[in-house]
Amino acid sequence: MTEACAGAAARPMPTGEAHCAERARPYVLTATILASAMSFIDGSVVIVALPIMQQEFGAGMAQLQWILTGYTLMMGSLVLTGGALGDRFGRRRMFDLGVAIFALTSVACALAPDAETLIAARAAQGVGGALLTPGSLAIISASFPRELRGRAFGTWAGAAAITTAAGPLVGGWMIDNLSWRAIFYINVPLSLAVLVISWRCIPESRDLEAARRLDGWGAVLAVLGLGLMTYGLIAVGEQGFAALQSGGILLAGLATLAVFLAVEANRSNAMMPLHLFRSSDFSGANGLTLFLYFALGGALFLLPFNLIQVQGYSATEAGAAFLPFALLIGLLSRYSGTLVGRFGSRRLLTLGPLIAGAGYALLAVPGQGGSYWTTFFPAMVLMGLGMAACVSPLTTTVMNAVEDRHAGLASGINNAAARVASLLAVAIVGAVAVLLFEPALQAELSALALPPDIQGDLLNRAGELAGLSLPEGLAPAQSAAAEAAIHRAFLEAFRIAMLAIAAMAVLAAVVAHLTISHEPQA
Repeated sequence: MTEACAGAAARPMPTGEAHCAERARPYVLTATILASAMSFIDGSVVIVALPIMQQEFGAGMAQLQWILTGYTLMMGSLVLTGGALGDRFGRRRMFDLGVAIFALTSVACALAPDAETLIAARAAQGVGGALLTPGSLAIISASFPRELRGRAFGTWAGAAAITTAAGPLVGGWMIDNLSWRAIFYINVPLSLAVLVISWRCIPESRDLEAARRLDGWGAVLAVLGLGLMTYGLIAVGEQGFAALQSGGILLAGLATLAVFLAVEANRSNAMMPLHLFRSSDFSGANGLTLFLYFALGGALFLLPFNLIQVQGYSATEAGAAFLPFALLIGLLSRYSGTLVGRFGSRRLLTLGPLIAGAGYALLAVPGQGGSYWTTFFPAMVLMGLGMAACVSPLTTTVMNAVEDRHAGLASGINNAAARVASLLAVAIVGAVAVLLFEPALQAELSALALPPDIQGDLLNRAGELAGLSLPEGLAPAQSAAAEAAIHRAFLEAFRIAMLAIAAMAVLAAVVAHLTISHEPQA
């Protein structure tokens, strides 16, 4: 391994030139797959861990939302900047820095004594992810000759699908048998393995032309605008839309994003060139992405609370519940890509969201109890089939909508759109769930013979949703009745939220039908 790579690793080479020895390529691919897997798995495993974190920290919904959105905010707003930094300062250097940050912040996550510390560590972890994720694909592109890149990207994508599918199950097992903290500690040996391979095998590469294009103002405004929007939306769940604080923060976020767009429109080195959106296909594909991944992010955020806190699933069982969804995406996405040339992207990108939307609507059907195979399994299958029909056609549409020289940037923008959609989904769906849950809980509690102070205490803590803990001193019959009331109120809020999420998937289908060209695409 050392002999194959030692010389190459020391010499920056022009973009696109195959400058990695043949014997080194498997190690390069291994390092990029392991690094990307850490980023992908952390996103899916933490969702399963949220109900357990809530129980340990006594956290409200707002804190749980920030545990997810802190990571996604930094990833979504900085991933384009991460790619540009790699082009300028060296892709391997930025990739290694991202992996090191990810490892250190994973330790900080695992050691977090409270929810606030965990939120801060997760945000810092997102910075590491924003550096390593674009670096992974750029390193593959720079290390493999053009005729071998397709196979290398396919291997990377297949491994990503497998790790994403296995992540919730393995993470759930670790949560049940070790601790939720173990899902962060596992990143440390993986990071060390990646860094060793990188230092010994991955050649350095830069893009000298891109080195002159670094949009620092764009990055700052994107983080600030999205951060204010997220903070404001989460505040809505706690204070309502009428609260001065939540409304003011939302307006500040919108104003900052408007400034971001104005700045990007007038900069030659914009991180998000607005001229790309003149293409109907490109605009439509990214609009579809926002609606489709908003629906997916919102559903995946709320569902574990239902499975674990209402249905009584263990973390392992909750992780396993996602397997049909993830496996169908991993197994069928490649085959859906072959249909693009025959039918065109528009049909697939219209049909796929409708199928996924039917799955989200099915999630609103189950009550409490019942077999997984007749309650949540059918919904998972439809969600997986719908998303599998979209992944490859969406990528093809985005890439074909721009000139080849903008392909990397277009892919990055679409990836950022998906992450921003998930970020907004967690903030909005969480806020809506709380707003729906409180009146439903009040109605349920009013029918019980509970002391007024007990009812008041429960309503004051309605932000905990189904994880609402009962006060001490209740008789067993009162505790059982109050717990059943909490579960019924959560299911009412959950059902309405899932139907709204299904409507977002339908909107994605409408956007695809109205904007994306009908012609088959190669």
